[in-house]
Amino acid sequence: MTPCGRIATGWRLLILCLSVVAAPAQQSAPIVQPGAPGQPSRILSESIARTPPKAPSRADIEFMQGMIMHHSQAVDMVALLRTRGKSPALKAFGEKIAISQTDEIRFMKQWLESHGEPTTMRMDHSHMSAAEMKNMNMLMPGMLTPEQMKALAKARGAQFDHLFLTGMIQHHGGALTMVDDLFKTPGAGQDPVLFDFATDVDNTQTAEIRIMRAMIEKERR
Repeated sequence: MTPCGRIATGWRLLILCLSVVAAPAQQSAPIVQPGAPGQPSRILSESIARTPPKAPSRADIEFMQGMIMHHSQAVDMVALLRTRGKSPALKAFGEKIAISQTDEIRFMKQWLESHGEPTTMRMDHSHMSAAEMKNMNMLMPGMLTPEQMKALAKARGAQFDHLFLTGMIQHHGGALTMVDDLFKTPGAGQDPVLFDFATDVDNTQTAEIRIMRAMIEKERR
């Protein structure tokens, strides 16, 4: 190669190197994970996004199936509140519970369907005896018994409001127990979407218990 040819080749290599250095690094599109109801979405790092999702455990599946049934009873309680309650403030509060828990039921059903799981548990509380409901409550903490639901349906006015508040506090307390049991189960709660959802249930229902206790205190004054 002539001296001129070597110089030309050297310049081409130099220009190629400079072009590589000067070229901006290609930015990959952000990977967004939708948040659970009431929670914002979040951007996942590329390393986390590439990690294969861990299959949900049996405890995860049963938690979601059970919480659907649990939420459904709360929605039924609010339906009674609309026609039997007295306090406008309590009725407005009850509507917020019904709206949020109806949305969460929809979310839980979608989550289960996306994992190829049924949206209902093997047991259905709608036609259970008291003994069967007692056994169910061992799995579903806080749910009102058929006797409690009948008493609620018969009550009116201020008596209904009191029964509703005490019953819903019991009901919410059961949901908190379900979340606690889930996170205490080895290998459960590892799915990030389920984790965020269960955490949101815990935070929301803890706050609502405080509100309902304040309403009961106001009744006593």
